[in-house]
Order: sequence, then C-alpha cells, then structure tokens
Amino acid sequence: MFDPFKPFTASEFQVKFATEHWERDGAANLRRRVFCAEQGLFAGDDRDGIDTHAIPIVALSLWGVAADAVVGTVRIHEAEPGTWWGSRLAVAEEYRHVGTLGSSLIRLAVSSAHARGCRRFLAHVQSQNALLFRRLRWRTLEEIELVGRPHHLMEADLAYYPPFAAAETGFLAFPRRAA
Repeated sequence: MFDPFKPFTASEFQVKFATEHWERDGAANLRRRVFCAEQGLFAGDDRDGIDTHAIPIVALSLWGVAADAVVGTVRIHEAEPGTWWGSRLAVAEEYRHVGTLGSSLIRLAVSSAHARGCRRFLAHVQSQNALLFRRLRWRTLEEIELVGRPHHLMEADLAYYPPFAAAETGFLAFPRRAA
C-alpha cells in the first residue's frame, strides 16, 4: 500500500516531423541531454551546420490526445540528390524501456525521405546501436571511429521502408508489451 509510485510513462506516442517551435526546442534540449550531458560527446551543444537544413523528427509522449513532451528525436537531410542521411538519434533515458521509440523514429526518417526521392539512406551509428539497425534491415558498410567512439557507417534497405508522405502528422507508436 505504501510502495512508491512508478513514474508516469505515456502509453501512446506520436512520431512526426517537428512542426511546432516547442517541438524543435524539445528536440534540441533532448539532444543536449543525451549527447552532451549523458554521453559527453560534445561540450555544451551538439548543433552543427547540418542543423541549418536538416528536418527534425520527434517522438511526442501523449497525455490523452494532447502532446506532452519530446521523448525522442532524430534529424534527416539530403546531402546530395537522392542520398539522405539520418543523425542524432536520441531517446530520453526514462523512455528507453518503451522499446519502440528508436525503431519508430528510424522508420519515419527513412520512409519520409523515401517519399521525397531518396535512393540511398545512410547513417553513422554508434556501435552499441548497430544491432537495432541490423534488425531494421540496415547493413554495415564500414566500421569507423567518430568523436572518439566506435561507429558503423550503415545503409538502410529501402525496400523495407515504403514511402510515407504524411510525415508532418506522422503516426502513433505504442510501447511493446512484455509477453
């Protein structure tokens, strides 16, 4: 009866392009928490020149039907005609146990780029996350070191990601349930 309450975790998430100012700010704040404070990859801020033209994607926790907070993010950009990149995939620490946010962000990233003419989708993936990407039909092209950490240069199998043009509204994602 007097056991501590578990922290609230949303049971639905909207994965979509960041179209509102608060969504873009939330994505930037989450990236700073993950890549600067938690992982120590960057000092102070992880923003770079890609942010000027990248499309931020967010996973929003939903409180009923209202968006509550940015709990996941990734960005995509077209580096050259037909070649797109994904980068800065981050999920809030308290939502990593949900088990669907990273894969949902990846799915929207690749499928929305595919709808915009992507013929090749690439990412530099931290080695500890390469298995997740392989499960989502990505292949390693090369193992490299970036910002002092091992990474995989990976490519998505576009046949697994049908074009999805409604990225501004996105789709709902639900937590995986234990069997």
